[in-house]
Amino acid sequence: MAKIVVVDDSKLMRMLLKDLLEKAGHEVECWGEVHEAEIPAMVIAADPALIITDYNMPGCDGEALAKMVRKSEPNLPIIMLTANHDADLAARMHHCGLVRILHKPLHPDEFLEAVKGWA
Repeated sequence: MAKIVVVDDSKLMRMLLKDLLEKAGHEVECWGEVHEAEIPAMVIAADPALIITDYNMPGCDGEALAKMVRKSEPNLPIIMLTANHDADLAARMHHCGLVRILHKPLHPDEFLEAVKGWA
């Protein structure tokens, strides 16, 4: 299976996603709050097959993270998690190169099925 980076400011959410992904056979690295300037080096060091990020985070939200990842790794798939069901947000995120947006609350089977297509 693939190496996946999970980015979320919620420790509980990171733990839940990590547990789900590891039980599905993936290697998982978790990041809490990140700063834009650190992202390219962190992505290169982690060398993930997929990034899963929350949208609403302090310091660097999911949109900023996606834009920074695209600068250094234009083909790296990114899945974003959000409680926001705004169509404008979805359009902006797809423009940033996201492969999928999943809405919270997540259903574990739906989440793992979405990941399966990219990792």
